[in-house]
Amino acid sequence: MSATATAAPVNEDRSFFGHPRGLATLFFTEMWERFSYYGLRAILVFFLSASVANGGLGMDKPLASSVVSVYGAAIYMSALAGGWIADRLLGSQRSVFYGGLVIMFGHVCMALPFGSSTVWLGLALIIVGTSLLKPNISSVVGSLYSKTDARRDAGFSVFYTSINIGSFVGQLVTGYLGEKVNWHVGFGAAAVGMAIGLIQYKLGARHLGNAAAAPSNPLTPEERGKAFTRIGMAVAGVAVVLVIMQLTGTLDAHGITNAISIAAMVLPVIYFAVMLRSPKTTKIERDRVKAYIPLFIAATLFWLIFEQAANVLNIYADERVEKTVFGWEFPASWFQSVNPMFLVLFSPIVAMIWLKLGQRQPSTPRKFAIAVASVGLSFGVLALAAMLTGPDARVSPLWLLLVYAIQTVAELLLSPVGLSMTTKLAPAAFLSQMMGMWFLATSAGYGLAAQIVPFYSAENEIPYFGILAICAVALAVLLWIGTNRVRKLMHGVS
Repeated sequence: MSATATAAPVNEDRSFFGHPRGLATLFFTEMWERFSYYGLRAILVFFLSASVANGGLGMDKPLASSVVSVYGAAIYMSALAGGWIADRLLGSQRSVFYGGLVIMFGHVCMALPFGSSTVWLGLALIIVGTSLLKPNISSVVGSLYSKTDARRDAGFSVFYTSINIGSFVGQLVTGYLGEKVNWHVGFGAAAVGMAIGLIQYKLGARHLGNAAAAPSNPLTPEERGKAFTRIGMAVAGVAVVLVIMQLTGTLDAHGITNAISIAAMVLPVIYFAVMLRSPKTTKIERDRVKAYIPLFIAATLFWLIFEQAANVLNIYADERVEKTVFGWEFPASWFQSVNPMFLVLFSPIVAMIWLKLGQRQPSTPRKFAIAVASVGLSFGVLALAAMLTGPDARVSPLWLLLVYAIQTVAELLLSPVGLSMTTKLAPAAFLSQMMGMWFLATSAGYGLAAQIVPFYSAENEIPYFGILAICAVALAVLLWIGTNRVRKLMHGVS
């Protein structure tokens, strides 16, 4: 892909509303990629659980919910590999393009009505493609600006707006096409969206200049041999596991779901052990990693609940919520578009509150505690709705809107703060890996959810939502109580 420089240096370009023109290229690339990703996610559990006669795969809903969770776990785990490939082999610009290309082919596979084989191939390609695109497009955005450029934070704010626009529109479009027309037409819309994003990325690549075009830490000739040997060993290891699963009769949706779920939970433990035991980690850095562990656990439980939007809350919307307006029943998946809409509405309000509080803001551990308690409260709302209505009644959509409103506020309390704290607590020798840990918190949440979501049903809503709500609030209380100890381990980081 060409990285031809613009007439003026990229960091002096102000042709896109005061920002470099390359930001527009990345904005629309991210918007269309999120259109496709969230569009598929909005209807995936419905497609997997729909009968074969109705164009689906005919899975039972508990298994379909687990598959959606491990799909998310694999997406976030794979980001680590995508970051390494960009840093050591391809550079971020080429990683974004190739990632988008693989994602598009994945959605094309999903759009083909040829049965389960193309579906699994499509999901695998989307996981691989997202691993290349998602963690690296932000690197290109950052590389458009010099480190001292005052526009940098504002540029990221503009860029992240594309996520909300893409996810909001994508879930409306694919939700309607998938539920009301045909599942594969919905997946086809996601493929078209990614294709549009790729075309404009290629056409606008000249505006990116040399921003993150080359690998930041390319492999030396000596390192290449070792790296490719290790990659080959890893691939061989996966192949051995698959053969064993085949011989033991566990190479099916249940077996693969359990394998990915276990990997999502074990990988963070390995990473923490490596950082804590490494001679490159100083005493103070080791304390800071220990301080990060309770925050990581809190984030994992947060995402475990929050990311059930794509499966449990989708099924809840379909089976338990009244969706008829003026005689027309709107798609259940449309509720998925509520979160990005609320993010746009609530973000400036939360930012204004933090600005007003100034030095009186809660510490980071207590912000985490509030966020986890809040996301638990959202499931408490659903338990209350179940107690008031019973399993056979349809509830007002206002119940689900309230749940998404609470979860959105909780997300705004945890997500940006957690990302910032990850960079502050990272040991110098493990900065990139520590950033990967933030992705692994989401992955671990998805992995745990894969084991929990099969227990959901309309008949056991009260214990299901109630127990998860109690667990979240209990963990929030423990984190609140232990804040002073956590802060002591941070050694002045706040």
